[in-house]
This record gives sequence, structure tokens and C-alpha cells, in this order.
Amino acid sequence: MFNQLGVIGCGLMGGSFALALKRAGLVQRVVGYSKSPSTVERARKLGVIDIAAESALLAVSGSDIVLLAVPVAATESTFKAIRALVEPGTLFMDVGSTKRDVVDVARRVLKERLPGFVPAHPIAGKEVAGVDHADAQLYVGKQVILTPLPQTDPVMVQKATDVWSAIGCQVLRMTPENHDAAFAAVSHLPHMLAFAYFNAVMQQPAGREFLSLAGPGFRDFTRIAASDPTVWRDILLSNREEVIKQSQRLRHALDAFEHVMRSGNQEALEDLIRTASDGRAGWQMNARPVPPR
Repeated sequence: MFNQLGVIGCGLMGGSFALALKRAGLVQRVVGYSKSPSTVERARKLGVIDIAAESALLAVSGSDIVLLAVPVAATESTFKAIRALVEPGTLFMDVGSTKRDVVDVARRVLKERLPGFVPAHPIAGKEVAGVDHADAQLYVGKQVILTPLPQTDPVMVQKATDVWSAIGCQVLRMTPENHDAAFAAVSHLPHMLAFAYFNAVMQQPAGREFLSLAGPGFRDFTRIAASDPTVWRDILLSNREEVIKQSQRLRHALDAFEHVMRSGNQEALEDLIRTASDGRAGWQMNARPVPPR
């Protein structure tokens, strides 16, 4: 049981974490801060937080667990704002979708407070943002990736593991480098593709007509193109090196398809499609990877 949760960023992710801890009986009260005063007031009226803080620093004051649910680009300024009142023994985490940049900032800014920081990335969310969509069940059955530093206190890593497990998450640990490489492939590039593909259709002279004819396949493929532009701007820029590597691999795969289509090679085209079809059919979300023999 924690005495006080300080939430910095009372939107979907931070608000859902607060509701989840309340629902699990893990916290006595929640103090919240957001850059927008209207967001904080809305969070208080909805019962997501109990007390509205006037600054990030005041949200941390007296808290024995802190969650930073801010855009990745705001991590450094937030660390600078709160470090003076982060007490030894306080567990504080982020929910950023990239980790190497967050870890670099933490090393540079937190200094003697670094042992209490456990970088985290819950693999959860919605296409809609904001505290009105906060949901105590958001994290149930989802994975959360922890990327602790060598300087991170093992006690804090265990506390973080226990908290996320208690609200229904499967907890995994990775290095920040492996995390960013993996999520460039399975999350960041797919979002970039959805944005680019939707733009490519919409910007054609007959694009609006094409869209009027689109069915469930198009809907499913482009669902994530409705994601928050500011959030995804920051993610793609912060992990640009890994995303570009994955984009180049995709270009090679597209080239292979285009080559066999131009040559009219039916067998080769079917083989390319079958490889993807069989792989997708055998894929299970959240399944642990099978180690090589």
C-alpha cells in the first residue's frame, strides 16, 4: 500500500494508472498535475485524482510513488522540475514509448535520485486521448516493459514489478536499446506507415471517392492513423534511427513484391504472400519468444 501517488500528466495513461491503483486498493490518495488546469479540474471531478496540484513539484511532494505520464519530449523539463522533492525511497516511473532518450535524460538530470527511477513502457492505450477516457481496466492483461539502469535500486525494480503486476500487467524487462529496436519494428514503424498510407490515399485527386468505397480491411489497417499527432511526432523523432532502419527493411520487402509482380512470377508472389500469411496465422499477441536452439 502506498500513501500517496503523484501523477504528472492526468490524461489517458496517467489517469488510468491512478484509477487502477485505487481499484486495487494500492494507494490512499492521488495528487495530480497537468499543464492544463482544466484537465486537472476534470480529473478531480471524475474522481481520477483526489487533490489537484498547482505544479509538478507539488504533485511529487509527499508522494511515495510517482508516475510521469507526459510526452517524451517533456521528460527532461519534468525531471528538472521535480528532482528537488523526490525523496529517497520514492518509486518514480515514466510511461514513455521510447526508452534510450529517457534513460539518457535521467542519467544527466536525476543524479543522486537515479536509483529510484524505473523506466517503464506499458503496452496499452486507445486511439482517443484525455482524462475522460481514463479506464481502471486499461492495463489489465497488457504487457509492461521495464528498462532499469545499472544504477537503479533492485528494491525499486521489485516494487515497480509488484505494482504493475497488481493492476493486471505481465511485466518484462529489457535493455533500453533492445526495447527501442523492438518497438521501432512492431509499433513505431506501423504507426508511421498508417499515417503515410492514409495521406497517400487522401491526397490523390480521387482520394475522397476511394475512401468512400473502403471497407473493414481498410478500417483495420488504418485504425492507428487516428492516433494523437503530438504524441507520435515525439515518438518518431526520439526513436528516429531505429525507425529509419526498419523503414529501410520494409523498402527491401516492398521491392521484392514489386519485382515479382513486374515479372509476372506467380509462384514467387504466392511464396511471399504465403510466408506472411503463415507467420501471421501462427502469431499470438503477448506470447513469449521461443529461445533459439
